[in-house]
Amino acid sequence: MARGSLSRRDLLKGALAVGGGGLIVMTAGGEALGLSSKLSSKNMPTPYTNLFRRPPVLMPAEEGVDEKGPFQKYRLTQKLGRASILPGLTTTIAGYNGIFPGPTIRVQQGTRTEVRICNALPSTNTLNGRPFSTVTHLHGSASLPQYDGYANDQTKPGQVKRYKYPNWQQGRTLWYHDHNHGDTAQNVYAGLAAQYHLKDPYETAQLPQGEFDVPLIVSDISFNADGSASFEPDGNAGYMGDVILVNGVPWPKMKVKPRVYRFRVLAATISRSFRFALSTGEPFYVVGNDAGMTPKVNAVQSWRQGGAERYEVLIDFRKYKVGQKIELQNLSNKNNVDFANTGKIMQFEVVADSGPADTYQIPTALDLGPQPFANRGAIEVNKLTPDMATARRRLRVQRKNSEWTVNGETWADVERSEFTRVLGNPKPYDVEIWDLVNESGGWFHSFHIHLIDAQIIARNTTSNGKAHPWEGGGKDVFYLGENETVTALMQFTTGDGNAGGRYMTHCHNLVHEDSDMMIQFAVGDLETNNPITADPAWDETEVEVPVTYAPSYPLGT
Repeated sequence: MARGSLSRRDLLKGALAVGGGGLIVMTAGGEALGLSSKLSSKNMPTPYTNLFRRPPVLMPAEEGVDEKGPFQKYRLTQKLGRASILPGLTTTIAGYNGIFPGPTIRVQQGTRTEVRICNALPSTNTLNGRPFSTVTHLHGSASLPQYDGYANDQTKPGQVKRYKYPNWQQGRTLWYHDHNHGDTAQNVYAGLAAQYHLKDPYETAQLPQGEFDVPLIVSDISFNADGSASFEPDGNAGYMGDVILVNGVPWPKMKVKPRVYRFRVLAATISRSFRFALSTGEPFYVVGNDAGMTPKVNAVQSWRQGGAERYEVLIDFRKYKVGQKIELQNLSNKNNVDFANTGKIMQFEVVADSGPADTYQIPTALDLGPQPFANRGAIEVNKLTPDMATARRRLRVQRKNSEWTVNGETWADVERSEFTRVLGNPKPYDVEIWDLVNESGGWFHSFHIHLIDAQIIARNTTSNGKAHPWEGGGKDVFYLGENETVTALMQFTTGDGNAGGRYMTHCHNLVHEDSDMMIQFAVGDLETNNPITADPAWDETEVEVPVTYAPSYPLGT
């Protein structure tokens, strides 16, 4: 739907269903939040019939060492592709290299990367009738503003943008996704999302690797009768589908050996949140979140995860018999719209292992290694204390004049200021406390702050007033349930002396973000590293270049 046209809510206000079998699920306030697929029964996927698959790992097109140290160069092309998600039908997606999820990029800490991203998409996005421009955000990276995926730093169809990533942070699960102003939800929903693994010697030594280090990109979607993706969001609410995808496969089944597996779980959803649990009631061991490893390993029977959050968990399959099947379930949360099978995520089936027995000991604590740039004042996020803070800010997430706002402001206010209006302007390496307050009534928000890692030092809805057990370590996305307040302690660690500039903070319910629920802050000089003009996209005749992938594991494992 083009922006400014009559909203779907206005057209369907009070309706309960639409033709073709698509059921609209309404909240008490009349907002349309979920739409069931209009597929015939023969085309609707059945849980646990499709084999699990891992996204391919992209190989560098060039690598070497220069005067600044090791580097790697990668090539990606944003283009349309055809995906076999449904039985008997294919679905057009817009993906990195034409696949969903896009390829995983794996990089060693200290190796700089340059990712050349070509926009070979059509001139018009059929989901909304707008130009198919893109912006790529490496979520979780302390990138310079011009490479951070600033919402108005567009790459138009037929253009190329070169992104440079420093990769100096501790090992972590990042992800890259579209961030184009006004179109982020449509573009991510269409397929522009993938994981990016930053590795270091400490996580390599302490956590499972290789075959037993598994990315899970969990999302939801609904379909039209012809197999095309159905996307009819309400700007005042969000959008939730009735089919759960894991790495682009509906409710897959995965063969696992009687060993300890590490799962990198990313909720790449538009609006839905999850509460993950095992059907056996056995615990997960939380070993990492947005900013990498947690200093303390917590065992939890379930955890709550909103859009864009990443959690790394261990599952011990040694306690199960060969042939046993275990479900990864979704117990759901308040504000979700649930359908017949959205309580299912995937199934594990334990198979025999011909190798030696797994002697891995699940840790109770982890060594995160030295803090990069400590010589310049950087402090490891878990060692920050409130007395270090030089400022305290309050960010109120609220509805104002029928708009989603942050402190009563929107991205339109930033645009009208010619991108100079900022929430605050800390200096590099300053420490601050931000109170994130959900005043929006009957909604939750995944709230993202670019650039930083933060420690949750208080949450008003827990029994002890502290973070949930799974929220230890550094975070950059904060789950704000109804009437919840999260107090986050953060340092503006920019890395080298040239870093700094303007960064965004916004809701990661992407429909809310596209409705302008985003403002910005600056670190250091506002004009340093101008995010729109410092290194813009350029026109390129030959936009697509060959790529190679690493050898993959067998399908289903």
